[in-house]
Formats: sequence, C-alpha cells, structure tokens
Amino acid sequence: MAGKQRRPKAAEQVVVRDEDREELDERVVDIARVAKVIKGGRRFAFRTVIVVGDNKGRVGVGVGKSRAVPDAIRKGTERARRNMKSVFLSGTTIPHEMVAEHGGAEVFLKPASPGTGVIAGGGMRAVLEAVGVHDILTKSLGSNNVLNVVYATLKGLSNMKNAEQEAKARGKALADVQPFWSRKKNG
Repeated sequence: MAGKQRRPKAAEQVVVRDEDREELDERVVDIARVAKVIKGGRRFAFRTVIVVGDNKGRVGVGVGKSRAVPDAIRKGTERARRNMKSVFLSGTTIPHEMVAEHGGAEVFLKPASPGTGVIAGGGMRAVLEAVGVHDILTKSLGSNNVLNVVYATLKGLSNMKNAEQEAKARGKALADVQPFWSRKKNG
C-alpha cells in the first residue's frame, strides 16, 4: 500500500472560489433532452449549453450532459469556466466586421454605433452580452442549431483583432476598417 497514492475525494478535487463565481455572468442557453438507444429501450439524459462571461472581454462556452438537469448545468458551467477566451472589444462594440462558421451555422457580426443595443437572437445574444458587447448588429445564416450558432459566434469573437492589425492585414487605411463613429476627429 506504500506505493499507491490515495485518490482525493470529490469534495477535495473541486475547489470553488466564491469571489470568482459572483463576478461571472452565467447563462443557460439551451436545455435539450437526448436519448441513447440501449438493449432495453432508450436512456434519456439532458444536454445543456452554458455561456459564462465577465462582461469585460472574456467569455467561455461549456456543454454539460447528465441524467438530471441541475447536474448538467453544473458540468456545463465548469467546462465554460475552464474554456474562457479573451476577446478584443472597441468600447461597447467590436472593432470590425466578421463572418465565422461552425458546422452548418454561419454568423455575421457587424459593429454598431453607441445606443444601438444588441441586435441578435438566442444563443448569439447570450454570448455577446456575456462578453460585454452592448452595441452590435448580427445575422445568423445557415443552420439555426443553437450549439453551432454559439460556437460560431465564439469563433468569430476570438478571431477579432484590434483595428490597426486588421487594417494592416487587409492592406487598407485604418479609417476604412474602423466604424465612422470610433474614428478620431482631426481638429
């Protein structure tokens, strides 16, 4: 028994800090009942899609599956916290337009002037609000599968660059890439 190490108990494995929990915005985007076909029939479980963000440019998406909804939500939240990514923001909107795809879902993200609000639906809105975007125009094209739309939105946000990097990559002037309301006024 000297060579074997004691496996930590479940309570010891998961260390939860209360101060982290309070500052993050957690949203349940989707709860779906899924079935696994087995010899005796079907075994039902629940799949949840959770979005977690700090409203300051960090967001994560997690999928949790369990036989009970609360367990699925807990698992999804833990995975979302582990998978958080940083995003470039330009004030209350995004720095430039972006098209992103995941699976059959395609999303179009476009910066909007202050006061516009979040013009987005369902899963896309949850991701954008959790990351801290307050003004944006979006369009979801292709598949409307919630999971794929959420992942496509996350992919689009994580591919964002600041306006200077994007202008250089496109070979354009900074003023051509930036939205007109965010350009610096001369004089």
